[in-house]
Amino acid sequence: MDDPHQPKVARFSNVLVGTLCGTLAALAWATGFVAAKHGITAGFSPSDLALHRFLWSGLLLMPMVLRAGIRDLGGIGWGRGAIVTILSGPPQALIAYTGFILVPLGHGTTIQPATAALVGIVLAAVILHERLSLSRVAGGVAITAGLLVFGYESLTTIGSHGIGGDLLFFSAGAFWACFGILLRQWHISGTRVVAAVGALSVLVYAPLYFIFIGVGNMMRMGWAENLLQVAAQGIIAGVLPIFLFARAVTLLGAGRSATFPALVPGFGVLIGYLALGIVPSLAQVIGLAIVLIGFRLTMK
Repeated sequence: MDDPHQPKVARFSNVLVGTLCGTLAALAWATGFVAAKHGITAGFSPSDLALHRFLWSGLLLMPMVLRAGIRDLGGIGWGRGAIVTILSGPPQALIAYTGFILVPLGHGTTIQPATAALVGIVLAAVILHERLSLSRVAGGVAITAGLLVFGYESLTTIGSHGIGGDLLFFSAGAFWACFGILLRQWHISGTRVVAAVGALSVLVYAPLYFIFIGVGNMMRMGWAENLLQVAAQGIIAGVLPIFLFARAVTLLGAGRSATFPALVPGFGVLIGYLALGIVPSLAQVIGLAIVLIGFRLTMK
């Protein structure tokens, strides 16, 4: 966070580096969405992608948990660790990845973060007793309107399974909002929690995957596709944005850093076009624009 006693050059440097870190974190998260859509289209199952997302990042972050003490899961506690793993780990990821089977990329990259913001506003007011300003209420209304545009497209052009996909992304976003509220209520750093989620994924989800699902489908996809998902899910969208966003919070403060996740939908659409040639429909562009206006209002 800015220190008024710092020289102006140092403060400017902090703002510049913090902004770069936050922007790169949003870019990394968006890349994960696009890679997941590509993976589902290529033939990976949601459980395959969830393994790539959490096994490798979990192994990389395991030393943090071991240093802090495995007995209480790095200071998080096994009970709380189980809760945050459900809300932000493999179960939440399975919901989102399944959504990509049913709806286009633009729905997932917008609906999930938009829902996380919308539900987060409501939960912050109800649970944390935060004051709801007129601007935040207007932002929530705008986000809701944008989500309804996506729902209308699903209903009129995709069908009932499209509504199902949208609801899956809505659920994944609501899970993430609950996760964020618990972090604030329990006063636990996001980095420690992500390391704990990774550890539980290694200790619980990975063995269940290997026992009940197996690597047959994953191996049929070939080494190139698997290495792509290891890099995109496990590293780029898994470990990298954790540290980038934490650095942004340190340099800019939590308030200003909260703007960066709002960049994910736009980045997702852009990367989807450049990497996969996916052109969003007019309804998706309109819905995205309305949601972005809502994001802007909620952050005033």
